[in-house]
Amino acid sequence: MRPHQRFPIEDVSQVGEARRAANGLALELGFDEAAAGRLALIVTELGTNLHRHVGPGRQCALLVASVDDEIEILSLDLGDGMDVARCLQDGYSTGGSSGTGLGAVRRMARRFGAFSAPGRGTVIAVRAAAGTKHGSPTAPSAAPSSATSPAFDVAGVTLPAPGETVSGDAWTVRVLPDHWLLLVADGLGHGVAAAEASDRMVELLHQAPPAASPAGSPAAILDYAHERLRATRGAAVTLARMDAAQPQLLFAGAGNVSGRLISGVSDRTLMAQHGTLGLQVRRLQDIPYDWPPHAVFILHSDGIQTRWKLDDTPGLLQSDPAVIAGWILRDHCRGRDDATVVVARRSFS
Repeated sequence: MRPHQRFPIEDVSQVGEARRAANGLALELGFDEAAAGRLALIVTELGTNLHRHVGPGRQCALLVASVDDEIEILSLDLGDGMDVARCLQDGYSTGGSSGTGLGAVRRMARRFGAFSAPGRGTVIAVRAAAGTKHGSPTAPSAAPSSATSPAFDVAGVTLPAPGETVSGDAWTVRVLPDHWLLLVADGLGHGVAAAEASDRMVELLHQAPPAASPAGSPAAILDYAHERLRATRGAAVTLARMDAAQPQLLFAGAGNVSGRLISGVSDRTLMAQHGTLGLQVRRLQDIPYDWPPHAVFILHSDGIQTRWKLDDTPGLLQSDPAVIAGWILRDHCRGRDDATVVVARRSFS
């Protein structure tokens, strides 16, 4: 997954920068003229809303990335919050406009999710697709094209370290007939050399032969990758097997990629071992964890603070995984290293 580009919205002119970046990605992905036009309107509306209704000095930003042949836009702010349901109704406006903006964004999007809390700001996550895949009438709960199956819904956000154009973090999902493998890798340091290590780990996960993964063992796959990462500077890596037929997951990791299982009644930290894949690591072990229904599974790199909680934002855990990831990144990014948050939940549709 490519890292997101971050565009602070402190001035209305910065909305154009985000729109041009999104249009550049649309050109790479072969969006037709109509799809590119919808994308431009989505970015303009979200950016203009940040400038008009939230204002400078409140961490307003748009994040833009290509994900699974679609373009994802996240709108983040620490404003006063809003009533999302009312703002999605045509004709409702707090700024004297026609009140059709956010509802139009949802109609043009292939996927739409939002969460807001009074005094805590708002996160909106939108996917725009090429061709005729836009405009799902149930966009807030629609599933993404290739990053989701009937079993799981997965989304993530990655930002490079300040001053870098590439991220030393990487994440991916390998979908197999009876289970999914979810990976987050954090190459040592940041910049190009760190990206080479984490990207190589992604390649190894997708190339690993069945013999390297008895019964889908995450530890066996990481053992397989360890020697093959020695040509890189090494990486902290966590890998989890998610099986729809079992109410648990298997977890293995080396280094400081953190895992959490969070529901409305529990918050459990998942333990990785010390070490660095490609450099030095003790024998890895799979650790099973119960995965209660309706709990979300979260992985993040050490660019995110570790001692965070979500119990002060009721309702957030029921939001789109991309919204949850954006909320955590917005509030808990250290701001001096690459940062990645990936959120997975079971699908019940």
